[in-house]
Amino acid sequence: MPIVVDIDVMLAKRKLSVGELAERVGITPANLAVLKNGRAKAVRFTTLAALCDVLECQPGDLLRWEAGGADAGG
Repeated sequence: MPIVVDIDVMLAKRKLSVGELAERVGITPANLAVLKNGRAKAVRFTTLAALCDVLECQPGDLLRWEAGGADAGG
C-alpha cells in the first residue's frame, strides 16, 4: 500500500510502548498493531486525532504516501 504508517518512529521518540500508547488512545493493542504494521484498511479521524494528541504530533508525522507502493498498480 502506498500509505506508510510511521507510528514506530513516534513511539521511539516519545519512549512509549505499544501497550501504553493503546491504553492512552483508547484502542486495543491488537488494533494499534494492525495500524502500526500497515495492515489497516482505514483509520477513524477520532483515532488519528487521539494518536496525535497523545504523541504530540501532526497527522503527517504518522502517515505518509510513498509512490510505487505494493498496491499502487491498481
